[in-house]
Amino acid sequence: MTFHPRPEAGEPQPWAFPAPERATLSNGLTLLRCHRPGQQVVAVEINLTAPLDAEPEGLDGVATIMARALSEGTDKHTAEEFAAELERCGATLDAHADHPGLRVSLEVPASRLAKALGLLAEALRAPAFADAEVDRLVRNRLDEIPHELANPQRRAAKQLSKELFPASLRMSRPRQGTEETVARIDSAAVRAFYEAHVRPATATAVVVGDLTGIDLDAVLADTLGAWTGDTAEARPVPPVTADDTGRVVIVDRPGAVQTQLLIGRIGPDRHDRVWAAQVLGTYCLGGTLTSRLDKVLREEKGYTYGVRAFGQVLRSTADGKGASMLAISGSVDTPNTGPALEDLWKVLRTLAEGGLTDAERDVAVQNLVGVAPLKFETAASVAGTLADQVEQELPDDYQAQLYAQLAETGTVEATAAVVKAFPADRLVTILVGDAALIEEPVRALGIGEVTVVSN
Repeated sequence: MTFHPRPEAGEPQPWAFPAPERATLSNGLTLLRCHRPGQQVVAVEINLTAPLDAEPEGLDGVATIMARALSEGTDKHTAEEFAAELERCGATLDAHADHPGLRVSLEVPASRLAKALGLLAEALRAPAFADAEVDRLVRNRLDEIPHELANPQRRAAKQLSKELFPASLRMSRPRQGTEETVARIDSAAVRAFYEAHVRPATATAVVVGDLTGIDLDAVLADTLGAWTGDTAEARPVPPVTADDTGRVVIVDRPGAVQTQLLIGRIGPDRHDRVWAAQVLGTYCLGGTLTSRLDKVLREEKGYTYGVRAFGQVLRSTADGKGASMLAISGSVDTPNTGPALEDLWKVLRTLAEGGLTDAERDVAVQNLVGVAPLKFETAASVAGTLADQVEQELPDDYQAQLYAQLAETGTVEATAAVVKAFPADRLVTILVGDAALIEEPVRALGIGEVTVVSN
């Protein structure tokens, strides 16, 4: 019998986050392209400079309705026809609005890229915004709001934003609007917002995937390159201010068997030199099942299925006017709300007093840096990250540099960053639960003034 030789492992190859090629189309549209051999599903991300703070007063949610309406029919196709054309391409199209701007996402097989880009360009340059379609989207959004308020996580997030930010700042209010503001939105308001903010000169397109045999320049010239519009002055960006005075707000839900926790404050954005160390330290605190918080609250005490600490960029600008949300989130059973919070604060104080261990730091680096090649296996993950960099005014090599910084960050630096990010006396705590059962135990902890609000 002839045996084939046993395969041997090859030499590990160095990996770095893909570097895009940057260009500008004749209509002013900025282009980032990234050829990824083997990734036959091409991902396209369009960044539109239409931030939530640009919404007219009293019309919170108009950016969201506009985003949803972009694929609800064009001058050439009705909503049904447009959806059918996308389906024939095997493509998916999605759009959403957030504080930095509006994002349109397309995924399509490489063989049908030209057709799908044509449909995307049509949606961007000639949306119908028909009265009936916009009215339907408004009704759908109004139907969603009660369900969101019934969700403890969403309710906690809404209350934290209201507590942290001044009422004059758009970040203090729900991203997708309230029942009152959404009910005012009509097709005229949607079109006015579109005409004021959607134009190629202030937009960026990111194209990632296997572009073998595709003349991307020619395809873009016939599709996104045919999109025209005027230029616009850069909008002034209001600075992000917040009040993180230590306090507790209980959103009363009589009879709730669990209490939803959301503890937060604002911190620096990704332009700050501390960001890498903060990411590393926060991961050690609550980024995985083996983190400090989970070891105590989940493994030792059994209060919860899991607690997570994280940093989420709200807005990032090169001029230092950005901010991130630093938060701890989880849920515990109602009777143990007080003990769980007491132990959580003990974890924070112990961390400040004794610091992280080298073993914790090493595991965090291995998990954050070691999995990066798997995390970016798909074109969509690469395109989304590149679009984030554009949206946050970061250089094209930012992600690659971040992984290098994470690998080089020491235990002392990570400890200092996470202790500064989560000071035990400067945290706003939101509890969604039964106030009659949890108010007194929480007051006894002395972690801040306690206020109860209705659901």
